[in-house]
Formats: sequence, structure tokens, C-alpha cells
Amino acid sequence: MATSETHYRKHLGPVYSWMLGDLDAAFARGAREIDDLSLPAARGVALDLGAGLGLHSIALAKRGFDVLAIDNCQALLDELRSRAADLAIATHLADLLDFRACLTTQPQVILCMGDTLTHLPALSAVESLLASVAGSLAPGGVFAATFRDYATSGLKGEQRFILVRGDESRILTCFLEYQEERVIVHDLLHEKENDCWRQVISSYPKLRLAPAWVISKLGELGFSVTRDTTPSGMVRLVATKNG
Repeated sequence: MATSETHYRKHLGPVYSWMLGDLDAAFARGAREIDDLSLPAARGVALDLGAGLGLHSIALAKRGFDVLAIDNCQALLDELRSRAADLAIATHLADLLDFRACLTTQPQVILCMGDTLTHLPALSAVESLLASVAGSLAPGGVFAATFRDYATSGLKGEQRFILVRGDESRILTCFLEYQEERVIVHDLLHEKENDCWRQVISSYPKLRLAPAWVISKLGELGFSVTRDTTPSGMVRLVATKNG
């Protein structure tokens, strides 16, 4: 079984744009998600953890933030860079847990969107990331995260087989295998080559991360937290640093 970093670098990253389908619609959704966060009016530095190809980084930059986009998949960062044009976005290939090494000033905003938190290897890593966020944000700054709640309930039976996307030359299917603390994600990619279908499979673990636990940890770190649900069904936490 691969780590999430290896899975994205070798398997999912090269087809990620295709997986999203209509990219204009995907970037529009990302912009709406930024609009929904009620971010600080004062423009400063915004950090996008797990930035991918820039669904949120580009929206932040268009709103006047100087964006630091961090991801551990170079292919996705290269695509972000190609789309950023002259926007104020600096990309960094790095582990999310090491993001403080990329900072030169206190950010006003830190994002960790799109189920990125569940990709961390253990609850202790989530705690470490949240502590780094608390130690980095300016007073009154905002930390926002969206992630899937694999902890409260799980899909059963045939529901665990998910068709992500398919067309005449490529099909991506996902199968979820629930364990006590993790859910193992099996991504089955079929690609047509010379009229023959080739199957490639890669699997990696995600955390079954309970929203109440994350809220509790943020509260202990001095954040005021609100929770709601995104249109796609993800948990959305918006935490404002007190003081």
C-alpha cells in the first residue's frame, strides 16, 4: 500500500485534472468556497496547504492575498504555476507538516481544503499541524478546513464502489475499505491503449477523522470554531484565532 504522497505522485496526480471534469466549473466552485469563508478584509499572506492545481490558491490571489501554495505533488504544482499567470502565488513542494519553513511572515489565512487533513498519517500528525497553524497565524487570522467525515458513519456494501469519472478512453473507480482508525482508498484506473484496456491500481490510507475531535483540538489552541457542511457534503470548519 502506498503513502498518500506516493499515490498522488505516481497514480492520481497525472490524471487529477481529467478526474475533475469541467475545470472551469471546478475553479468556479473553488471561488465560491472562498467567498463562503468570510475571510479577513485586510489583505496579507494566505497559505494553501494541499493546494493541488490551485482551485483555492487562484481564488485567494484574485482577492488580493499573497499566496503560498504548498503540496507534495510536483505535477499538480506545475499545473497551478501554468494557470497562475502573473498572480501573486509562490509554490512550494513540501510536506504539509513542514509548512512553517516556507513562511517569512505571519499569514492572515491558512487553508487546508478538499479532504487534505485525512491524508495525514496519524492523529498525532493532525495535532502537530494544528499546533503549527496556531503558532503561525496572526491574531484574528482564520484557519479553514474541509474534509470528509469517515468517522461518524461509513458506506456499506455496494455503496463503497464509487465511479469517479469515465469516458471513452479512461475510467476511474474508487473502492473504500473501512478499518477501525482508517479507511483504505483503492483507486482503480482503466486506460485504453491501442484498443485494449490497461488496469492500474493504487491504494492508500485516509484517517477516519471525527469533526468533534478536530473542533476540540482547535478550541484548546485558542480558536473560536464554526462548523457547517459544503454543497459536496464535506465538513467545513472555520476557526478564528483569538487574541
